[in-house]
Amino acid sequence: MMLSSKKVLITAGPTLEPIDPVRYISNFSTGKMGIALAEESARRGAEVILIKGPTSLKPAGEKVKMIEVTTAAEMYEACAQYFMESDVIIFAAAVADYTPKYPAKEKIKKKEDDFMLQLTKTKDIALELGKVKKNGQITIGFALETDNEMPNAISKLEKKNLDAIVLNSLQDEGAGFRHDTNKVTIVDKSGNVVKFDLKSKTEVAADILDYIQKSL
Repeated sequence: MMLSSKKVLITAGPTLEPIDPVRYISNFSTGKMGIALAEESARRGAEVILIKGPTSLKPAGEKVKMIEVTTAAEMYEACAQYFMESDVIIFAAAVADYTPKYPAKEKIKKKEDDFMLQLTKTKDIALELGKVKKNGQITIGFALETDNEMPNAISKLEKKNLDAIVLNSLQDEGAGFRHDTNKVTIVDKSGNVVKFDLKSKTEVAADILDYIQKSL
C-alpha cells in the first residue's frame, strides 16, 4: 500500500465538443491509459479520483471515485474542484484544444458546398492549474506527438509547471490511441530522461507510478 496516505487525481479519455445536438468534435482517445493509471494507483492504496471523458471503458473494482464529464469546460471545472486537495495529479486525458464557438441548438442542415465552423480555444487545464500548484504537489502531464517529439514535450513541461511529462509518439508502432500497448519516455523538470520499451498500458501505468513514488 505504497500510496495509502495520498490522494491521486487523474484525467482520462477524450472530451466531446458539440457542433449541434447530433454532431461533435472529438479525438480517438479511449481512456485506456488513464484508467490503467487509476486502477494501479488504487491498487497501491491511494484515494483516487478519476475524471473521465465520454468513453464506454470504466475502471475495474470500486476503489476509484469516477466523475464523468463531456466537454473540456466540464473537465476543467471538475479538476479545479479537486486539484488543491490532491497530492498527485496526472493529466492523461486528451482534451480538445478547440471547441465550436456557437454550437447550434438545432441540427444543422446540409445546404452549401462549403461549411465554415468557427472555433475558440478551450482552457488549458494543466496550464491553468499549474499556476496555483502548491509546494509538495506532483503534477504529471502527457504529450502525444507526431513530430519534434522531445522539443514539444519539454516545452509543455516548462510552460505548464509540470514535474514530469510522459511522451509518446504516433511514429512508434503500438503506441498512442486505440492500442492496449504504449511506448513512453518520461522527462522530468531536472532534465532526466527515462525511456521504456513497448509494454501493455497496465505495465506502463506501473512504470509511471514507480517514478511518482520515487519522487514523493
